[in-house]
Amino acid sequence: MNAPSDDTVDDGHYVYVVECSDGTYYTGYTTDVERRVAEHNDGTGAKYTRGRQPVTLVHVEAYETQSAAMQREHAVKQLRRDAKEALVAASAD
Repeated sequence: MNAPSDDTVDDGHYVYVVECSDGTYYTGYTTDVERRVAEHNDGTGAKYTRGRQPVTLVHVEAYETQSAAMQREHAVKQLRRDAKEALVAASAD
């Protein structure tokens, strides 16, 4: 039997955006949003967020595959600030 591929649906694949305490946004990929946000807030998350705590979850998107989620993560990271603000505003509705 083959090992599961990276694209196997486990608990889901998520792209998330958090707003840092300095007003900047950080975008990431995870399979567990709650755990990942907690890691950002306890200082074990991304290096970028370590000096910008606390972070607040402002946007989440779910995908069936890791590949799709990581492609979207890359696309969101390429967005300009105003486009990210629009994305966050749309998810608040």
